[in-house]
Amino acid sequence: METQLTRDAEIEIPLICGAMYPCSNPELVAAVSQAGGLGVIQPLSLVFVHRHDFRKGLQLIKSLTRKPVAMNVIVEKSSKKYTDRMKAWTDIALEEGVRFFITSLGDPRWVVEKAQSVGGIVYHDVTERRWAEKALSSGARGIICVNNRAGGHAGERGQLELYEQMHDLGVPLIAAGGISRPEQFAEALKQGYAGVQLGTRFIATQECNAHDDYKRAIVRASESDIVLTDKISGVPVSVIKTPYIEKIGTKAGPIARFFLRHPRFKHWMRMLYSLIALWKLKRASLEGSGYKDYWQAGKSVEGIDAVESVAELMQRYASGLSASKSP
Repeated sequence: METQLTRDAEIEIPLICGAMYPCSNPELVAAVSQAGGLGVIQPLSLVFVHRHDFRKGLQLIKSLTRKPVAMNVIVEKSSKKYTDRMKAWTDIALEEGVRFFITSLGDPRWVVEKAQSVGGIVYHDVTERRWAEKALSSGARGIICVNNRAGGHAGERGQLELYEQMHDLGVPLIAAGGISRPEQFAEALKQGYAGVQLGTRFIATQECNAHDDYKRAIVRASESDIVLTDKISGVPVSVIKTPYIEKIGTKAGPIARFFLRHPRFKHWMRMLYSLIALWKLKRASLEGSGYKDYWQAGKSVEGIDAVESVAELMQRYASGLSASKSP
């Protein structure tokens, strides 16, 4: 199962559990790493949803697994206060031994500089080649290719199209979006990807502390139940279509659209949207269907039939990959 991802991250199975707000609780992160994959810490989730002091939260994860974990750093310049907080958390993560970082939504240069100073590595989330080129020029060592089947901020291109668009960059590429079955995992590696990143599949696990209503919604949902809304952060986000979503619609109003497109005000508008959305997503995840709001999920729901333990799930992926390599 060795690929460039397994070498860079020092893991056994080339599979990342993507960072998820609000679903990346410490127990889930640790369980994925303990089972041979790469669990990813989402700082906002760790601190503001699961109520851990950041350093103590990392130490809790380290008490649950001695295997490597990663950290997600969203590098969008929404405010100086936010950036300073992210930099402080990154410093703490480095002090606590984290050496693999996944960045998104901006220029990862400052994360790269901090990580490289102690031998760390940065992979960057992108939806297009031009963003990959910018990230690589800032020192990123790998690219996570977010396709049009992903949860969260989905891209516009398919898995194979993204690989064909970027395989000549000479760095490891990770397929992100729409993967839930072991055979899909194996197919991504056959296409040439160095690994895969899954999010939605890990919400429907015993170790994730999202509300059971959320997990059941994922198990029941089909691909056609996933819609894009720009009411969460100002850019399209994949969610499960519920009566609430149908009632409020998926498009920002005309005034919001104006500010979201304005070169001077778009970052402020996205920040406002995000603050409101973070509160709504947290309540929906933890309170269940009694609070009818946003449940993020990708089109991988099509292949999710049950809530499983992380260990069982990872074993099926490992076995499926081994079987695909057998003569």
